[in-house]
Amino acid sequence: MITQVRGRLVEKSPTEVVVDCNGVGYLLHISLNTFSSLPESENVVLYTHLSIREDAHTLFGFINKTEREIFKLLISVSGVGPSIARTMLSSMTSEEIQNAIATENVALIQSVKGIGIKTAQRVIVDLKDKILKTFDIDELSINSSNTNKDEALSALEVLGFNRKQSEKVVSAVLKGNHEASVEQIIKSALKNL
Repeated sequence: MITQVRGRLVEKSPTEVVVDCNGVGYLLHISLNTFSSLPESENVVLYTHLSIREDAHTLFGFINKTEREIFKLLISVSGVGPSIARTMLSSMTSEEIQNAIATENVALIQSVKGIGIKTAQRVIVDLKDKILKTFDIDELSINSSNTNKDEALSALEVLGFNRKQSEKVVSAVLKGNHEASVEQIIKSALKNL
């Protein structure tokens, strides 16, 4: 198993890079987050995962071990292949994916191209415990943001707003600011309803 590649960056595009390691060029498929985090210098270290299928051996590259670990967890879920996992890592940061799974944010996971509601729910069911255990996410902050979300939704409902529409807007507000207070969530949501 190739676990890391260190060498000179020869080519780069938003979806793949070629790293020259002592005369051998490795093509690594990368996420947009990895692409935007690549250093300006030519020398790079990318952590890798080798995906072996009947018709292809594909090497995926990641800027850090956390991103690689999230990728491995995602592809362990039935219905999520390497390309969908890479799309997910391009759409969200590793931390956003961890928080979305830990807070059971189906809508956010489903917003990724190629993931339907069933797959999003499966990702949460399969990975929530692993995410909480592996990455030591603070459950208190998750629970408080869930409590704030619930309080804000109740308040918006009392004000006469549709629950489903309010949920979408509140989720978008929390995506931008996980630590938002109930008042901040309501004020931001009111601007967008």
